[in-house]
Amino acid sequence: MSEATATAGRRGGGKSAAAYRTISEVSEELSVPQHVLRFWETKFSQVRPLKRGGGRRYYRPEDIDLLRQIQHLLYEEGFTIRGVQKLLKEGQVKPGQPLPTVTPAAPDERAERAERAPAESTPPAPARGDHDGAALPADVRQQLSDVLRELKALRAALSSD
Repeated sequence: MSEATATAGRRGGGKSAAAYRTISEVSEELSVPQHVLRFWETKFSQVRPLKRGGGRRYYRPEDIDLLRQIQHLLYEEGFTIRGVQKLLKEGQVKPGQPLPTVTPAAPDERAERAERAPAESTPPAPARGDHDGAALPADVRQQLSDVLRELKALRAALSSD
């Protein structure tokens, strides 16, 4: 048996795909700090790693899949925690499903989002996305974009005085 065949069913670290992972392994795999994973456990009751002696967490493969979906919705799609909670409650997000997508933002909105994005080590700011997880209508996004442009112009005018 070739080495590639032997490792085909394995994730990083040489463990099989069905093996439980520690919080440090999950943190490394998802590129998310451990404190963010612990925070998500408090916000998403569906994430339930096993806890053994000394409080060590062991994540099942389905926990990791769900965390990956939560990460995608928060960091890539711009949902708030409340929005992701709503999607989970409604059953729109489940472990093993492909990563969910929403209507993509216009390129200038993506650039503005990137400017506001928090440091990688912190959870996203509540101001990203709307409060219930639904995409904003185009006219509302346009109005907000216009207000943002006006505020930036005002700030520039004030700082030049």
